[in-house]
Amino acid sequence: MWDDAFPSFLIGLREGLEAGLIVSVLVATLVRSDQRARLPHVWTGVAAAIGLSMSFGAVLTFTAANLPGKSQEAFGGTLSLVAVVFVTAMVFWMRRSARTFSGEIKQKVTAALGMGAGVLIATSFLAVGREGLETALFLWTTAQAAGSSSGPLAGAAVGLLLAAALCWGLYRRVLHINLTRFFSITGAVLIIIAAGVLGYGMRDLQEATVIPGGTLYAFDLSAHLDPASWYVTVVQGTLNVTPQMTWLQVGVYGTYLAIVMMLFVRGVRGAAPAKPVPVVSAAVVAAEPTAGASVPAEGTKPVVFAATDVAGAAKRVSVPLDSAEAEQPSTPAATRAGSPADPGPGAGSAVASTVVEAGRSAAPAPAGGEAGSVSADADKAATSAAIEAEADPSATSAPEGEHAPEGEPAAEGEKPAEPASSGPEKPSAPADGAAATPSTPRRFPRWTVPAALVAVPALIAGIAIAASGGKPASGTPVVEVSAPDCGKGFTAPKPGRQTFQVRNTGSRTSEIYLIDPVSNAVYGEVEGIAPGTTRALIATVGTGSYAWRCVPNGGKAVTSAAVRVSAGGGSVQAVLPVSEKDLAAPLAAYRTYVDQGLADLQTKTRTLQSDLDADKLDQARKDWLPAHTRYASLGAAYGTFADFDAKINGRTAGLAGGVDDPAFTGFHRIEYGLWHGQSAATLAPYAKQLAADVDALRKDFPKQDFDPADLPLRAHEILENTLHRELSGNADYGSGTELATTEANLDGTRELLTLLRPLIDKRNAKVIPAVDTWMRRTEQLVLAQRAEDGTWTPLDKLSDTDRQRLDGSVGQLLEELAPIPDLLEIRKAA
Repeated sequence: MWDDAFPSFLIGLREGLEAGLIVSVLVATLVRSDQRARLPHVWTGVAAAIGLSMSFGAVLTFTAANLPGKSQEAFGGTLSLVAVVFVTAMVFWMRRSARTFSGEIKQKVTAALGMGAGVLIATSFLAVGREGLETALFLWTTAQAAGSSSGPLAGAAVGLLLAAALCWGLYRRVLHINLTRFFSITGAVLIIIAAGVLGYGMRDLQEATVIPGGTLYAFDLSAHLDPASWYVTVVQGTLNVTPQMTWLQVGVYGTYLAIVMMLFVRGVRGAAPAKPVPVVSAAVVAAEPTAGASVPAEGTKPVVFAATDVAGAAKRVSVPLDSAEAEQPSTPAATRAGSPADPGPGAGSAVASTVVEAGRSAAPAPAGGEAGSVSADADKAATSAAIEAEADPSATSAPEGEHAPEGEPAAEGEKPAEPASSGPEKPSAPADGAAATPSTPRRFPRWTVPAALVAVPALIAGIAIAASGGKPASGTPVVEVSAPDCGKGFTAPKPGRQTFQVRNTGSRTSEIYLIDPVSNAVYGEVEGIAPGTTRALIATVGTGSYAWRCVPNGGKAVTSAAVRVSAGGGSVQAVLPVSEKDLAAPLAAYRTYVDQGLADLQTKTRTLQSDLDADKLDQARKDWLPAHTRYASLGAAYGTFADFDAKINGRTAGLAGGVDDPAFTGFHRIEYGLWHGQSAATLAPYAKQLAADVDALRKDFPKQDFDPADLPLRAHEILENTLHRELSGNADYGSGTELATTEANLDGTRELLTLLRPLIDKRNAKVIPAVDTWMRRTEQLVLAQRAEDGTWTPLDKLSDTDRQRLDGSVGQLLEELAPIPDLLEIRKAA
């Protein structure tokens, strides 16, 4: 659990701190403006942003849960790529905008104060909502990669709580953090984590067959590193680096890490703020100190700041302003004390006071970009200034150990710089005889850090492999498989659940099976194991005979010598393999069924076309449903209808124009028009096109390829699609006949199970009786909603009780159908 928590902890801490700083600046700005009554508006916007973020996470979770297997992989992989884009953009944005975002937020709040409560709520909502959405997306992808939500959620919770505590400490001025350094370090770590998420997303897309190369492994260390060991678990949980990765994963991981880290490190070094260079005016230099002013010691030069920059000078030398200056930070000192052109006594006093205060503050500024010191009794304006200083490191003093900039007080023992005597816009000149400080030469080239981050994990992995001596870390036996030597090293295993490390020592990618040599039943399998790689095969061993069967690509199957397990093991259920030959007869029968169904569909679509040509809208509504349900009953053939399915039964999903999109055709387009008051003349062209598409499908169907492996899959997927489409209301365009389509899909599933029943009963006689029981219950619930005149109750008119019963029954029926694809999977071991 905890090994998966670090990435989400880091994203929770960083995003929480960003959001907390934003809220702190919002609150401090209102307090400083004496607008405490408007604080509830800020908290309303923050609460709405939190609610939106949680809702977004729930939508992602439930959307993925309701998708079929490969669609889940494609959905997760796509969102992983989106999360990487957002995290990368966030890291670079924060590096670029950390110095100015406080001021930008203050400007927005100031503008919102004059425009009403709604604008202030929207300002806080948008400012915090962006951070929340980024957090929800990244947490979801890390939970997907971990395979569990407990670790990522716990890590995120700890990170957010710590961020809240840090923000409270910053606001109350009991804590100082070098935010520039914090965001730089966490940004670099997040880039490494994002590289792992990117590799994980690519693997998901490969498993969904969206991207090829899923069996082309760059390395396979499963024989050398125990997947259950703590160090493998930690590395996999934090960095998404696994003992087995494809070439695409490795290439994308390394390319992203090298390029993005190089740009980030270069930007961090190039973004170091220039030291502030104060300026002075001729009027200030000419001003004579008053009697009450302190006089610098002989041999030293006073530090004099421009009369127009008293507040800035005080900030640079870490001198707290008095309350009047804190309330008026932007008011020039010369304006308050007197004009530089006509200086009065007040002007000279102000200048002298500034010189004295600067002399007292000649000690170096705090290191690390921390905010200047603030007196303990400062008012809320000082609190706001402290928060802004934390969020705006560019306004801070020079770090310790560096030379004081020209015109600022030097550290003790150093010679101060000469003040300038030119105009107020001209910077001060260096002291007599002082040479310009040479820039410190770079110790390492810029590519050193990215290269080290890429090379160190590889070096650690190599050391671990060398230390293991090439043997499995867990001590499990290695079974070598190849065409000439299948099952080398295999001895009688112990009863119970066993893990075998299977290593392909041949020259071809192979399918490897642990079988019963008598019945050919399969106890375990490893598909697509590449030459030179090792994969784990997990199987439960009981009383019986065991052997290995190796099937290299393009070669003949080879079976090892059998071993016998007799003592201490009970009976173990193995899967009798299915070959394409076994499915040939059911496939031929199903093709005949589909062809007959298409002939009937042609007749019904022509009838619908005739109704609309004759302007008989009422009759067209009656004839539309039989034609549509006939097509729905052919659901198992969807995989072979190719582009015809989108033309005949397509929906508006993915169409920019919705129901008005020219690509929206077929049954649902006619349904929309018939139940939304469109004329027969408008719908007649769609009916003509529908009839033409059905005729073309009937003509093309005998030439279409029908994969035998699709038959067992469709036994489950027909009703799975029904649950996600018809029973969710997403497939209705006005007729309210979702339950009629559900009944048609039940008929199609029943027809398919009739053809596959002999194969299923031979492998597991308990499956079909359970399926039949829930098929009858589901059909009874559906038919109960059909009236005597043939009309159907719309789905949205069902009572909550009936809706829950129907959904529960279909869900249980899907559970009973789920074993069929595995039982009838085509295996080369047959």
